[in-house]
Amino acid sequence: MTLYIPAQILARIHLHGEEAYPEEGAGLLLGETSSSQGKVKEIVPLMNMRDKSARHNRYQLSPEDYLLGEQLAEQLGLEVLGVFHSHPDHPNQPSEYDRQWAWPNFSYLITSVVQGKAQETSAWRLNDDRSKFNQEAIEIIEQIIK
Repeated sequence: MTLYIPAQILARIHLHGEEAYPEEGAGLLLGETSSSQGKVKEIVPLMNMRDKSARHNRYQLSPEDYLLGEQLAEQLGLEVLGVFHSHPDHPNQPSEYDRQWAWPNFSYLITSVVQGKAQETSAWRLNDDRSKFNQEAIEIIEQIIK
């Protein structure tokens, strides 16, 4: 699958990761999907609800926040495509913890934030058997797709 994301939305994701640093920042990706592509049209930045001592390398979204994201997506005529989160001072690759908590059919956008500055972003999708992530292609576009 290819994930299409407008540059201004990616910039908001990067800013969220920088503001959360040195903790992980996270939120939801909203948009539309087809069999071969996902189109990100909005994001819902959320608070990292993980215990304070673990936020430097873990994130947790509350059920209430996920419900809020689902409701906003419905109001906008969109769906929840997946989750974005940052890896402070760590590569933009999913960890074993990420794999254990991920859901198949969701895109996971991970941004490496090094010394407080967003660096590289990659997209991942969990296999249906939950054994591993496969990298998704990302296409940065100039404006939101109608």
